[in-house]
Amino acid sequence: MLETSARLLRLLSLLQAHRDWSGADLAERLGVTPRTVRRDVDRLRELGYPVNASPGTGGGYQLGAGAELPPLLLDDDEAVAVAVGLRTAAGQGVEGIGESSVRALTKLEQVLPGRLRRRVGALNAFTVPMLRTPRREGVDAAVLTELAHLCRDAERLRFDYRDHEGSSTRRTVEPHRLVCTERRWYLVAWDLDRDDWRTFRADRIEPRPPHGPRFAPRTPPAEDLAAYVSRGVSTRAYAAQAVVRLLVPLEEAAERITPSDGTLEAESAGTCLLRTGAATLDVMVFHVMFMGFEFEIVEPAELADRIRSARDLLSRALDRGVRSADPAEPVARPAPRTPRTRDGAGRTPGTPSGSGAA
Repeated sequence: MLETSARLLRLLSLLQAHRDWSGADLAERLGVTPRTVRRDVDRLRELGYPVNASPGTGGGYQLGAGAELPPLLLDDDEAVAVAVGLRTAAGQGVEGIGESSVRALTKLEQVLPGRLRRRVGALNAFTVPMLRTPRREGVDAAVLTELAHLCRDAERLRFDYRDHEGSSTRRTVEPHRLVCTERRWYLVAWDLDRDDWRTFRADRIEPRPPHGPRFAPRTPPAEDLAAYVSRGVSTRAYAAQAVVRLLVPLEEAAERITPSDGTLEAESAGTCLLRTGAATLDVMVFHVMFMGFEFEIVEPAELADRIRSARDLLSRALDRGVRSADPAEPVARPAPRTPRTRDGAGRTPGTPSGSGAA
């Protein structure tokens, strides 16, 4: 059986790691009786930890929010991870979080043991970040925190949502998970009005509390939610879709192709499949070419026709350049082609969905 002080630390660690615990489960984990658990909970409350208790069959213990922030328990690896994460966030990421990250990092480094301070210091001293400049569409840290809490607590979310054209709609969803890329944050949620899974860009969400009630979490739309959102960003959001075989290993392709460009799937030691989308097949030609890899068209067959048309257009341009010194040679002037932007308007939609537009 654990000594009282060690048991209190173990109990606090369990409460921090899980939202709800029954008294019986805690007693089994700690190797004590439910009565001892109740006494230990009272001791934690005396130390300033707000432990809530609810009676009944579905009741249990829960670490709540208090008026002051009590000490947190972090093991060595967790403390190093938090310190490194704060330092990264201080220079890149969520709108308005940089200054808060610096303050939190200063406080954390003051209490880190010497051995951990040296680990963090070495990692920071010998790491040179090469990060993108923050995007204009920054996400308010308070909004991210609110979304994360609603996902954790399984509470319905009400919000106004702006699509990529600027139109606003009121939505009510059951939030499931936040998915982040280097550039953006997305919320995966069950849309109650559309009766289907949807994905929303977090920077376009404006919460409209009050939220709730709580709900029973549904089975998610995919086991790999990162891949699910990536498919929505790069493929499902576009009218034209294609599968292209890249004649390079998956690892090499992944160094250049981001989740917003498409999803990659290993095929053999020297090839991989790219699933991607664009506004039109004409735009798709340039989207694939600009990746800079040798490739083959898997589907659709019409994409090969568009590539031949682009090849002929470029060949005629080269031929006209060679003959330009001969003023007697007539110059053909074919009709203008589709603009070479991925959605035909100089931008990518960036608003994926489950089975339709969010």
